[in-house]
Amino acid sequence: MIRRILLLVSGVVAVAVGGASLFAPVAFRRQYGISIGTDPNLLSETRSAGGAVLAVGVLLLAGAFVARLAFPAAVAGTVFYLAYAVSRGMSAALDGAPASGLVVGGIVELALGVACWFAATRPAPDAHLGAGHSRPG
Repeated sequence: MIRRILLLVSGVVAVAVGGASLFAPVAFRRQYGISIGTDPNLLSETRSAGGAVLAVGVLLLAGAFVARLAFPAAVAGTVFYLAYAVSRGMSAALDGAPASGLVVGGIVELALGVACWFAATRPAPDAHLGAGHSRPG
């Protein structure tokens, strides 16, 4: 049950961020003090990253509801969120502190990455049944 909740929360966050970045990139970036205006290059970069984030979110949500996808979704969520958190930390060290909203985003990404790692390293709910056995009923 905890794995399902972790994947669900992680998936909802990724779908929301990815969807906003893909479908409303100017407004999404503006909330962090980033102006991308009408520059097609910046819009393309923002939308394409948003599509990738949205796709990971869909996988995380699928893992919350389809048992055989739970482990690969949790691994993908771990890599995805921890890569974002580490990259934000690296950027802060190299480039200086970003806006407070981006710092909060990095903290949330770190927390979700650790949560996904937790979900990936816990035994499946019916792992105790062993090979060749299935749940009754």
